[in-house]
Amino acid sequence: MSNLSRNINGQTTLDIIAFQLGEQTFCIETTSVREIRGWAASTPLPHSSPEILGIINLRGTVIPTIDLSRKLGMRSGETTERSAIVVVEVSGKPMGLVVDQVTDMLSVTADQLQPTPDIAGSFDRSFCEGIITHVSGMICFLNLNSMFAPADALAA
Repeated sequence: MSNLSRNINGQTTLDIIAFQLGEQTFCIETTSVREIRGWAASTPLPHSSPEILGIINLRGTVIPTIDLSRKLGMRSGETTERSAIVVVEVSGKPMGLVVDQVTDMLSVTADQLQPTPDIAGSFDRSFCEGIITHVSGMICFLNLNSMFAPADALAA
């Protein structure tokens, strides 16, 4: 959580994009987002990890598409007209994160950020920078660098 604290303290607010995975709301920093695309099927890759849906062609660059629900250990949802691919850059590598719905772009302040609670179970706390308290509810702030370590960043 030290990176988030430095970012918020250094610039007063932090801009995030919020999205739904099932019934839960998550967010990432807008600085890692390259674009948001509507849902499009990807080309499957044989023998890839279960969370890798396949690859898409993004203006001449082939990028992997990741089922973010599966990456987080959640049940994968059905894609709908509201599903989106959030194209991000992690460790210099582009990838598409499939989410159920992009819900908001917000600016949050340090007082809205709470530490991730110490909970039992298989939840990997390194994936979550903290919990943002917002009028719409609790938002888990994801750490993409922890989620996609360099070995994972382009497993496809």
